[in-house]
Amino acid sequence: MLFFSYFKDLVGREVTVELKNDLAIRGTLHSVDQYLNIKLENTRVVDQEKYPHMLSVRNCFIRGSVVRYVQLPPDGVDVELLHDATRREARGG
Repeated sequence: MLFFSYFKDLVGREVTVELKNDLAIRGTLHSVDQYLNIKLENTRVVDQEKYPHMLSVRNCFIRGSVVRYVQLPPDGVDVELLHDATRREARGG
């Protein structure tokens, strides 16, 4: 639940999602659910020469199981909040 609540705070921010098939999509985070399925709006492909068929895609739904990485905006990371939350989970509370 730590990552789910963290991603919910990033709704409306721009993120880059890298998939397991090496496709990287940048867009505005519209929603995320408890399975870390992600919905992006105003999307664009990072490597447009490699994936020209994706140029017309503007909104997409990404299944959480195919996500390799999510790159967050630098100002969107609250390191202290993450440290506190991981310590609480490690203690079981």
